[in-house]
Amino acid sequence: MAGMTATVRLTGELEPRGSWAAERCTIARTLDVITSRSAFLILREAFYGTTRFDDFAERVGISESVAAARLRELVDDGLLEREDYQEPGQRTRQRYRLTDKGTDLFPALAALMQWGNRWIDERGGPVELRHRDCGEPVAVELRCAAGHDVVPGEIDLAVRRRRRRDG
Repeated sequence: MAGMTATVRLTGELEPRGSWAAERCTIARTLDVITSRSAFLILREAFYGTTRFDDFAERVGISESVAAARLRELVDDGLLEREDYQEPGQRTRQRYRLTDKGTDLFPALAALMQWGNRWIDERGGPVELRHRDCGEPVAVELRCAAGHDVVPGEIDLAVRRRRRRDG
Protein backbone atom coordinates (compact mmCIF):
# COMPACT_ATOMS: atom_id res chain seq x y z
CA MET A 1 0.00 0.00 0.00
CA ALA A 2 3.06 2.25 0.16
CA GLY A 3 2.77 5.02 -2.39
CA MET A 4 -1.02 4.63 -2.59
CA THR A 5 -3.29 7.29 -1.24
CA ALA A 6 -4.85 6.22 2.02
CA THR A 7 -7.75 8.65 1.86
CA VAL A 8 -11.18 8.05 0.48
CA ARG A 9 -12.42 10.25 -2.35
CA LEU A 10 -15.35 12.51 -1.60
CA THR A 11 -17.99 12.47 -4.32
CA GLY A 12 -21.09 14.39 -5.36
CA GLU A 13 -22.37 16.90 -2.87
CA LEU A 14 -19.66 15.82 -0.41
CA GLU A 15 -17.00 17.52 -2.55
CA PRO A 16 -15.45 19.91 -1.59
CA ARG A 17 -14.93 18.80 2.00
CA GLY A 18 -15.66 22.26 3.38
CA SER A 19 -19.18 22.21 1.94
CA TRP A 20 -20.66 19.84 4.53
CA ALA A 21 -20.36 18.76 8.16
CA ALA A 22 -20.18 15.17 9.34
CA GLU A 23 -23.57 15.37 11.04
CA ARG A 24 -25.12 12.11 12.23
CA CYS A 25 -21.69 10.48 11.77
CA THR A 26 -22.09 6.82 12.60
CA ILE A 27 -18.48 6.56 13.76
CA ALA A 28 -19.06 9.30 16.34
CA ARG A 29 -22.41 7.78 17.32
CA THR A 30 -20.79 4.35 17.73
CA LEU A 31 -18.18 5.86 20.05
CA ASP A 32 -21.07 7.34 22.05
CA VAL A 33 -22.21 3.74 22.64
CA ILE A 34 -18.80 2.21 23.31
CA THR A 35 -17.53 5.06 25.40
CA SER A 36 -14.34 3.81 26.92
CA ARG A 37 -11.42 1.43 26.89
CA SER A 38 -13.11 -0.66 29.57
CA ALA A 39 -16.24 -1.03 27.42
CA PHE A 40 -14.14 -2.38 24.54
CA LEU A 41 -12.35 -4.76 26.89
CA ILE A 42 -15.61 -5.99 28.41
CA LEU A 43 -16.81 -6.76 24.89
CA ARG A 44 -13.52 -8.55 24.22
CA GLU A 45 -14.11 -10.69 27.29
CA ALA A 46 -17.71 -11.39 26.25
CA PHE A 47 -16.39 -12.66 22.90
CA TYR A 48 -13.90 -14.82 24.83
CA GLY A 49 -16.79 -16.38 26.76
CA THR A 50 -16.84 -14.39 29.99
CA THR A 51 -20.37 -14.12 31.41
CA ARG A 52 -20.07 -13.32 35.13
CA PHE A 53 -19.77 -9.87 36.65
CA ASP A 54 -16.79 -10.71 38.88
CA ASP A 55 -14.93 -12.28 35.97
CA PHE A 56 -15.42 -9.18 33.79
CA ALA A 57 -14.03 -6.93 36.53
CA GLU A 58 -11.06 -9.21 37.20
CA ARG A 59 -10.15 -9.97 33.58
CA VAL A 60 -10.45 -6.35 32.44
CA GLY A 61 -8.63 -5.10 35.54
CA ILE A 62 -11.28 -2.61 36.64
CA SER A 63 -13.08 -1.92 39.91
CA GLU A 64 -16.49 -3.42 40.57
CA SER A 65 -18.09 0.03 40.33
CA VAL A 66 -16.57 0.65 36.89
CA ALA A 67 -17.55 -2.86 35.75
CA ALA A 68 -21.11 -2.27 36.96
CA ALA A 69 -21.33 1.06 35.11
CA ARG A 70 -19.88 -0.32 31.84
CA LEU A 71 -22.02 -3.47 31.91
CA ARG A 72 -25.14 -1.36 32.59
CA GLU A 73 -24.29 0.90 29.62
CA LEU A 74 -23.67 -2.06 27.32
CA VAL A 75 -26.98 -3.64 28.39
CA ASP A 76 -28.85 -0.32 28.02
CA ASP A 77 -27.43 0.07 24.51
CA GLY A 78 -28.47 -3.47 23.59
CA LEU A 79 -24.98 -4.98 23.11
CA LEU A 80 -25.25 -7.34 26.08
CA GLU A 81 -28.23 -8.81 27.84
CA ARG A 82 -28.65 -10.13 31.34
CA GLU A 83 -30.07 -13.54 32.05
CA ASP A 84 -30.73 -15.29 35.32
CA TYR A 85 -28.89 -18.45 36.25
CA GLN A 86 -28.64 -20.50 39.40
CA GLU A 87 -25.99 -22.96 40.46
CA PRO A 88 -27.15 -25.81 42.69
CA GLY A 89 -27.51 -24.63 46.28
CA GLN A 90 -26.84 -20.99 45.37
CA ARG A 91 -29.03 -17.94 44.98
CA THR A 92 -30.15 -16.78 41.56
CA ARG A 93 -27.56 -14.57 39.86
CA GLN A 94 -27.29 -12.78 36.55
CA ARG A 95 -24.87 -13.42 33.74
CA TYR A 96 -24.24 -11.43 30.61
CA ARG A 97 -24.29 -12.58 27.02
CA LEU A 98 -23.83 -10.87 23.68
CA THR A 99 -26.88 -9.89 21.69
CA ASP A 100 -26.96 -9.95 17.89
CA LYS A 101 -26.20 -6.23 18.00
CA GLY A 102 -23.17 -6.88 20.20
CA THR A 103 -22.03 -9.83 18.08
CA ASP A 104 -22.03 -7.59 15.00
CA LEU A 105 -19.18 -5.60 16.60
CA PHE A 106 -16.79 -8.56 16.38
CA PRO A 107 -15.25 -7.54 13.02
CA ALA A 108 -14.42 -4.11 14.47
CA LEU A 109 -12.69 -5.66 17.48
CA ALA A 110 -10.90 -8.15 15.24
CA ALA A 111 -9.72 -5.24 13.06
CA LEU A 112 -8.33 -3.46 16.14
CA MET A 113 -6.53 -6.67 17.14
CA GLN A 114 -5.14 -7.10 13.63
CA TRP A 115 -3.92 -3.50 13.53
CA GLY A 116 -2.32 -3.85 16.97
CA ASN A 117 -0.59 -7.07 15.95
CA ARG A 118 0.94 -5.27 12.99
CA TRP A 119 1.76 -1.85 14.42
CA ILE A 120 1.93 -2.11 18.22
CA ASP A 121 3.58 -5.47 18.91
CA GLU A 122 6.27 -6.29 16.36
CA ARG A 123 6.06 -9.96 17.44
CA GLY A 124 2.39 -10.01 16.46
CA GLY A 125 0.75 -10.15 19.87
CA PRO A 126 0.28 -13.14 22.17
CA VAL A 127 -2.81 -14.60 20.48
CA GLU A 128 -4.31 -14.81 17.03
CA LEU A 129 -7.66 -15.63 15.51
CA ARG A 130 -7.77 -18.90 13.55
CA HIS A 131 -10.46 -20.51 11.46
CA ARG A 132 -11.68 -23.54 13.41
CA ASP A 133 -12.24 -25.66 10.28
CA CYS A 134 -8.79 -25.30 8.68
CA GLY A 135 -6.61 -23.72 11.37
CA GLU A 136 -5.49 -20.80 9.21
CA PRO A 137 -5.26 -17.24 10.62
CA VAL A 138 -8.33 -15.01 10.19
CA ALA A 139 -7.93 -11.50 8.75
CA VAL A 140 -10.33 -8.60 8.50
CA GLU A 141 -10.49 -7.25 4.95
CA LEU A 142 -12.45 -4.58 3.13
CA ARG A 143 -14.49 -5.90 0.20
CA CYS A 144 -17.11 -4.33 -1.99
CA ALA A 145 -20.48 -6.04 -2.48
CA ALA A 146 -19.12 -7.61 -5.70
CA GLY A 147 -16.35 -9.31 -3.68
CA HIS A 148 -13.37 -7.16 -4.72
CA ASP A 149 -10.66 -6.40 -2.13
CA VAL A 150 -10.39 -2.63 -1.68
CA VAL A 151 -8.02 -0.25 0.10
CA PRO A 152 -8.97 3.24 1.33
CA GLY A 153 -7.54 4.93 -1.79
CA GLU A 154 -10.03 2.95 -3.91
CA ILE A 155 -13.11 3.98 -1.90
CA ASP A 156 -15.52 6.81 -2.63
CA LEU A 157 -17.47 8.48 0.18
CA ALA A 158 -20.92 9.16 -1.20
CA VAL A 159 -24.31 10.24 0.09
CA ARG A 160 -26.28 7.09 0.92
CA ARG A 161 -28.72 6.08 -1.78
CA ARG A 162 -32.28 6.38 -0.63
CA ARG A 163 -34.06 3.09 -0.40
CA ARG A 164 -37.34 2.90 -2.20
CA ARG A 165 -40.35 2.13 -0.12
CA ASP A 166 -42.44 -0.76 -1.28
CA GLY A 167 -46.06 -0.22 -1.96
